[in-house]
Amino acid sequence: MSVLSTLRCPVVAAPMAGGPSTPALVTAVSAAGGLGFLAAGMIGVDRLVADVAEVRASSDRPFGVNLFLPDAGTVDEAAIRAYADRLAPEARRRAVTLGEPSGGDDGYPDKLAALLADPVPVVSFVFGLPDRAAVAALRERGTEVWATVTRPAAVTAAVELGVDAVVVQGVEAGGHRGGLPDDDDYGLLPLLRLAAECGRPLVAAGGITDGAAVAAVLAAGAAAAQLGTAFLRCPEAGSSSLHRAAVASGAPTALTRAYTGKRARAVVNDFLLRHDAVAPAGYPQVLHLTRPLLAAARRDEDASTANLWAGQAHPLARDVPAGQVVAEVTASARAVLAAAAERSTRWG
Repeated sequence: MSVLSTLRCPVVAAPMAGGPSTPALVTAVSAAGGLGFLAAGMIGVDRLVADVAEVRASSDRPFGVNLFLPDAGTVDEAAIRAYADRLAPEARRRAVTLGEPSGGDDGYPDKLAALLADPVPVVSFVFGLPDRAAVAALRERGTEVWATVTRPAAVTAAVELGVDAVVVQGVEAGGHRGGLPDDDDYGLLPLLRLAAECGRPLVAAGGITDGAAVAAVLAAGAAAAQLGTAFLRCPEAGSSSLHRAAVASGAPTALTRAYTGKRARAVVNDFLLRHDAVAPAGYPQVLHLTRPLLAAARRDEDASTANLWAGQAHPLARDVPAGQVVAEVTASARAVLAAAAERSTRWG
């Protein structure tokens, strides 16, 4: 029996690296009948192991862990050095030193090994597709494997690898684009429909913040909806006060490489507007470069510089407990689907 079929509510909490996806948030979503997800990106393996243990100590409900796959591509070192020169005056104004724009694999081998040694119910992947050996090893240990895709061709490739479910991420989503290459701009509904006949359960992600949106993706063929921004204002989330205020605002969002070198959707601010046009592709190099500057902006409560990830429907997010979000969007989705069914009886 798949994990999705055991859920009381068709709600998956998107893994949000960088702090928001705390064990408390994961536990609250799973306890409410959805599926919580830990974000293993940008933390060490020891922290991942501790977070898994904390979730297990708090609940016996299923949960998942999300892994960043390493990018084996090359980067334009000269372009990254030029970007560092461009950002240097801002760093000096904040009395910080820009980071070393090094590469790296986010500790992927060690994190995968930890999840093979101590299996969790679900492991999902972003920034590409896992290799066949990793999929097989996880499934042999009873772990479901979910792949994140942003284009139709990746759906087919993921199914051929033997994954258990496919997370279909539309361009409306907050934070990083989950596929590779990261220049796909499919909206969620078209991509969901193009993936509908793939033979695997689909989890719809991108711009889903309320019950009507959940109803829409369920009607379009998804088995569940993955919500991220909807949980950013919840008390269980690890979002900063700066981030919460940005999500609560009506400000527009845009995709940009300015913060990390990989396209990600954020609330538009001065930093994004100044640097987006010239920001080079290069993850995690640009992430390491900007990290001290962005940390100083968060320290200073400077919304004009900090990276404020959010999906396009972020004004609909509310400051309520995570369990309430799960319950209310589920009830609303049920009501919306029932109303739509009622309306359909009037069609000639």
